Amino acid sequence: MMINPKKLIKMARKWQRVAALRRKRISLPKVDTSAVTDKGHFVVYTTDGRRFTFPISYLSNLFFQQLLRMSKEEFSLPSIGPRLC
Repeated sequence: MMINPKKLIKMARKWQRVAALRRKRISLPKVDTSAVTDKGHFVVYTTDGRRFTFPISYLSNLFFQQLLRMSKEEFSLPSIGPRLC
């Protein structure tokens, strides 16, 4: 089941605003990229080296799946390290 593109764009913009607000409020220390992830979570790295940890349950969310597909199509970077199977 595909999500309506207009709804997807609206949700993505909302998430961008929320993320921007968090960055303004919180100064994050340099993250050790070799850190172990908590059980039940997975890690996504951005092109600028930031590391984000998400609960595995997010993988069943259609919106999140669509965002991952879009980023893969947009950036199509080679994967270094573990991949989800």
